[in-house]
Amino acid sequence: MAYLKLDHIDKTFTRGALETEVLKDITLGIEKGEFVSIIGHSGCGKTTLLNIVAGLTRATIGGVLLEEREVDEPGPDRAVVFQNHSLLPWLTVYDNVRLAVDKVFSATKSRVERRAWTMHNLELVQMAHAKDKRPAEISGGMKQRVGLARALAMEPKVLLLDEPFGALDALTRAHLQDSVMAIHQKLRNTVLMITHDVDEAVLLSDRIVMMTNGPAARIGEVLDVPLARPRWRLDVASSPTYLKCRQRVLEFLYERHRFIEAA
Repeated sequence: MAYLKLDHIDKTFTRGALETEVLKDITLGIEKGEFVSIIGHSGCGKTTLLNIVAGLTRATIGGVLLEEREVDEPGPDRAVVFQNHSLLPWLTVYDNVRLAVDKVFSATKSRVERRAWTMHNLELVQMAHAKDKRPAEISGGMKQRVGLARALAMEPKVLLLDEPFGALDALTRAHLQDSVMAIHQKLRNTVLMITHDVDEAVLLSDRIVMMTNGPAARIGEVLDVPLARPRWRLDVASSPTYLKCRQRVLEFLYERHRFIEAA
């Protein structure tokens, strides 16, 4: 049995008399410690699927099992990092992370332990130096690092990333991708990431789930990325395996783009 199982998920949104089928028969197993990306054109239901795993949205049919237990509401065992950092602007960097730590560990860690754990997670994303700053005083990339620290501080069983680097410039994005790879290598956490970026998907993932176009999007293909870890950006960029995986994802997306234009 997979660690995280998406089991025959359908999702239909109803507004008045109008029904829109967004997802159709999504079945996927993710192993503990695996890094899986979901990629597809806009409108294929990627974020809806992530929200179902997060417990923020309920599937119409089917469901999600984490360690063989059904997921039907949000919980600290699944932490989400959104594209917009969603930090509380009136709190410092430290307090934004500490809020999550207190919520999850108030019964199991002392105040001293919670402070140490908050700082540990800020150090993990190289943001300890900015602990007393507020979100308005730091860059977009730094905000995303704090969002990542807050998610990791909850010690989730599954880390859910919803295009976490989508709003960042190319250089900041590359640095954060490298950080996420290093953290995944260190913690061996289970990660499910939504992305539009083919190179990002190939660089970070063990498997890439490619979605067909909506409405009623399905899993069109699942691609293994057999690149050894740890991965170094400059080394893998010229690797035949990397280039082959990249080409396959591009071909899949290009085929789907032709379907959109033909419609």
